[in-house]
Amino acid sequence: MATRSIRLRPDQVADFVDAASKCDFDIDIYYNHYTVDAKSILGVYGLDLTKNLTVRFDGYDAGFESFLKRLTVAC
Repeated sequence: MATRSIRLRPDQVADFVDAASKCDFDIDIYYNHYTVDAKSILGVYGLDLTKNLTVRFDGYDAGFESFLKRLTVAC
């Protein structure tokens, strides 16, 4: 299971969900006790985008990894 800490701006949400939707494995994104499906645009918009978010997934997709690399924040 891979975990990444990201910072997501509102204008990046649609691109993030699009990249996640192309993956054939489950991807969750969470902050504190809220966990949503990363393939749900309404779910992602419902998170506090002013905070660092954690993405957890169990699979590999080069395009998704490349997209996450641009959003990753130092822990």
